[in-house]
Amino acid sequence: MLDTDRTSARSWLLLLLAGTFEVGYALSVGGSHGFTRLSWSLVAVVFFLLTLYALSVALRTIDVGIGYAVWAGIGAVGAALFGPVFFDETLTPFRAWWLGVIIAGVVWLKLADRPARTAAPSRVRL
Repeated sequence: MLDTDRTSARSWLLLLLAGTFEVGYALSVGGSHGFTRLSWSLVAVVFFLLTLYALSVALRTIDVGIGYAVWAGIGAVGAALFGPVFFDETLTPFRAWWLGVIIAGVVWLKLADRPARTAAPSRVRL
């Protein structure tokens, strides 16, 4: 594996980690009830700092537009999926459909980020 491939893979893993921290941040903000519950508020601050750090490191090699869209998509989908688990929220089939659209868009963005393969140089015959 080339060094740039390894760097790209690490950046994408960091972006996924940042998205996971974003889910934790969104859920803990919901649990803080407008930052009126100290324990949830402190957890929210920790997740906020973690997600910003991981996102900023990932964006060193991933285009900002694609990285931010993937990060926000992971956060939105994760919060919508785990909201009903931790809070009194509902996930309707209509919402689930649109979450699927977001997931498809995130996957499409990742596929679009692949570097274009260049053809091997042809040999010149004399």
